Amino acid sequence: MFDICLIGTGGMMPLPNRWLSSMLVRFKGKMLLIDCGEGTQISLKSLGWGFKNIDTICFTHYHADHISGLPGMLLTLGNSERTEPLTLVGPTGLERVVSALRTIASELPFDIIYKEINTDEVCELRLDEYILKTCGAKHGVPCLAYSIETERLGKFDIEKALKLDLPKNYWNMLQNEQEVSYEDKLYTPSMVMGECRKGFKISYCTDSRPTDNIVDLARNSDLFVCEGMYAEKDKENKAIDRKHMMFYEAAKMAKEADVKELWLTHYSPSLTNPKDYLYIAKEIFVNTKAGYDRIIKSIVYEE
Repeated sequence: MFDICLIGTGGMMPLPNRWLSSMLVRFKGKMLLIDCGEGTQISLKSLGWGFKNIDTICFTHYHADHISGLPGMLLTLGNSERTEPLTLVGPTGLERVVSALRTIASELPFDIIYKEINTDEVCELRLDEYILKTCGAKHGVPCLAYSIETERLGKFDIEKALKLDLPKNYWNMLQNEQEVSYEDKLYTPSMVMGECRKGFKISYCTDSRPTDNIVDLARNSDLFVCEGMYAEKDKENKAIDRKHMMFYEAAKMAKEADVKELWLTHYSPSLTNPKDYLYIAKEIFVNTKAGYDRIIKSIVYEE
């Protein structure tokens, strides 16, 4: 099972009923957080999934509403008795920005691993249970869009296993992706497993104008989380000037990318009730939801 939660859905500033945009993914006991603005910890605490198992924090960019909550988050992780390294991912300049923020969070009981991504390139990282892919977004500063994918082994093929001169008590090791050495011969999982099956794919984009690269990144996602900074038609020029997105533009990208579901997020503080304008997006892409703080979706594997 793959769990996704929007920790916050606001842009620019936190509101009494809306924290700043952030997404948490949970899979096989590990958690990945995208963005960490002011107040992220409060919404995480309300969610109740804990902090200690957050192994990776990704940043779309370094505007304050996406990263200013990091020093407090680092201290909380340290106080949770975490000692394992924490991986931080973001556009070029990540270590410099985080080093400055760590002036108030200098002593930590764990190491930080920095993964800096060139926004001019499409990048792929393998992080434990995830394949993390990125592309550059179109904002006023270097900015990334992300997709998170999982790999899924094929089904165990008993006929293949029976043809091997290998005792059955070793089969389970091969099923669990372990190599087996028996009587001077090496056996690998591929010898008993069928073709890889479809895993999960989640894509996330905030603070950007629509681009073909983001459409390509999000293609065939089970869930596409995309900013809808503005909804009203009279805000279109503001969206263009400030390099943000309208509801209808997010919906068009979801349709072009052939995703299963779209969640809107990163609302302007002036957009007090996004649901009132949800019809604008649904006219283009029916399976659209107006994201809200701590909305959760659990995805199970398709057979």
